[in-house]
Amino acid sequence: MIRFSENYSLKAHNTFGVDAKAKFYFEFTDPADLQIFLNENQSWKEERLIVLGEGSNILFLNDFDGLVIHPNVPGIKTVDEDRNNYWVEVGAGEVWDEFVDFAVTYNLGGIENLSLIPGTVGAAPVQNIGAYGQEVCAVVEKVKGYDLEKQQLSEYTIDECRFAYRDSIFKSYLKNKFIITSVVFRLEKFPEFNLKYGQLEEKVKAKGDPTLQSIREAVIEIRSSKLPDVKELGSAGSFFKNPVVDESLAESLKLNYETVPVYAAQGGKAKLAAGWLIEQAGWKGVREGVVGVHKDQALVIVNYGGATGKEVWDFSEKIKQSVFEKFGVELEREVNCI
Repeated sequence: MIRFSENYSLKAHNTFGVDAKAKFYFEFTDPADLQIFLNENQSWKEERLIVLGEGSNILFLNDFDGLVIHPNVPGIKTVDEDRNNYWVEVGAGEVWDEFVDFAVTYNLGGIENLSLIPGTVGAAPVQNIGAYGQEVCAVVEKVKGYDLEKQQLSEYTIDECRFAYRDSIFKSYLKNKFIITSVVFRLEKFPEFNLKYGQLEEKVKAKGDPTLQSIREAVIEIRSSKLPDVKELGSAGSFFKNPVVDESLAESLKLNYETVPVYAAQGGKAKLAAGWLIEQAGWKGVREGVVGVHKDQALVIVNYGGATGKEVWDFSEKIKQSVFEKFGVELEREVNCI
């Protein structure tokens, strides 16, 4: 199935619910159709281009004067197996949480802590999504897609994806140059549970002996209590990354703020909790017109209805400035602003 439209509304394609329009919009369910479309319509090279899944990590600041490509490739299939693992190839258009549910149902481990994260499977490796001590890079084996520069189908192995904290080659060097059509995951038949993050262990223990299902249920309960349902209140989940800073700055903050959460990070750095910084700067629950910070989670900026992308951006700038003035820490947006 393919769809090509002009002046296409993206309101249903971004979880902020911003009513931006795309000059051109192309959706496909078969990678071969994408290849045919691009080969027969070479004028796309003259257009700005973005790849869009569910839009769960995107903020449109205005209408998009270019081509939006939506990979809506379906399917989940086993491609290999050994004593300890299954390798499963999943279409980029599959809903991420539905894939997590599939894995847990068949007792395959490695992504259960990533339950209820919004978005599609194709977007997962771009952002290197993570939660409660798990990151998707730990189970990604291969990423398949279409290389726009080479104009051919191609694939990247785990080592070539350059995964880092909320980052990958698809978010940097290959941003809007490589259209992901499917991802191959290595899932565990005998998983080791990861319960050492936040209140997860306590929630799981309350349900009895830990299982993939009880972990998934606990994560869903925790996330639901902290994060708004994007179907009811527009947001993109965590708006800012947890900042990684020099240990000296973290130690200085601990001297002045005893309760500041600090976590070890790679390279002798320290990771701070962005939500704590924002809340301590006085922004939790603050609302300005149709934009605000969620009352239960300071990391989440919400659209109460009718907000433009520019209004959300301007509001986030105030938060960034406030946190920097109070703590000397520069927040970085996790949301991709277009």
